[in-house]
Amino acid sequence: MASVLSYESLVHAVAGAVGSVTAMTVFFPLDTARLRLQVDEKRKSKTTHTVLLEIIKEEGLLAPYRGWFPVISSLCCSNFVYFYTFNSLKAVWVKGQHSSTGKDLVVGFVAGVVNVLLTTPLWVVNTRLKLQGAKFRNEDIIPTNYKGIIDAFHQIIRDEGILALWNGTFPSLLLVFNPAIQFMFYEGLKRQLLKKRTKLSSLDVFIIGAIAKAIATTVTYPMQTVQSILRFGRHRLNPENRTLGSLRNVLYLLHQRVKRFGIMGLYKGLEAKLLQTVLTAALMFLVYEKLTAATFTVMGLKSAQKP
Repeated sequence: MASVLSYESLVHAVAGAVGSVTAMTVFFPLDTARLRLQVDEKRKSKTTHTVLLEIIKEEGLLAPYRGWFPVISSLCCSNFVYFYTFNSLKAVWVKGQHSSTGKDLVVGFVAGVVNVLLTTPLWVVNTRLKLQGAKFRNEDIIPTNYKGIIDAFHQIIRDEGILALWNGTFPSLLLVFNPAIQFMFYEGLKRQLLKKRTKLSSLDVFIIGAIAKAIATTVTYPMQTVQSILRFGRHRLNPENRTLGSLRNVLYLLHQRVKRFGIMGLYKGLEAKLLQTVLTAALMFLVYEKLTAATFTVMGLKSAQKP
């Protein structure tokens, strides 16, 4: 219990949250382009820079940063929960011994499940706020009119029911393999490098963070596309014009995507996603490692976990 409620776990959680917020803010426009490519199926532009130029031309210079605050709020909470759970579970399981790739994968998976169940409502709301006011090519998308985070929660619960806040939970649970794979490769590469040197440089951390995230993103991207569509939940999928809001539509969405665009349709927006997520993850790990090291040094403590 002491390991779960330890100061070290709190430091890791805060550092992870700060790192993710910093990185996402820097690369936020890339995430905006990625989301448009995933959700707006009839958009002809396929490259990141072309989509961003269209958004700026049609919606204004600040449009790529639309929805920044709800996304950052969700990301901060999400990464705090993930890093805290990951490091607490790792401290309990490893107990001062050397960790392993298998343990990192299991701990990452459990931490991801806890994170998804607690923070999915925040991601549903921020996905809708981020796309509110966007000029879509797809006429099947129903526009939203939320005044803010609280109003979005209120309207979703009132119009769609409280379970709508957990739209996309099923693909999100499948996607816990993304951070689990990411942390498995990150921790594994980190251990290999630390066998040859006593300390990692900023460039080392940046590169292994980028490699780990690139692998995880490519493997899980089709499910991320389905997750975004489910979270947005504003597509009309049948003649009765019912809005998408059920987890059983996952297979239907995958089938329709392949039927309309071919197998590569599952990877629409991957370029923007890789640019955004790889650079964001690399910068996040860099800030995270430096902040935890600095905090432990200032407080005269050592990290409780061995690499």
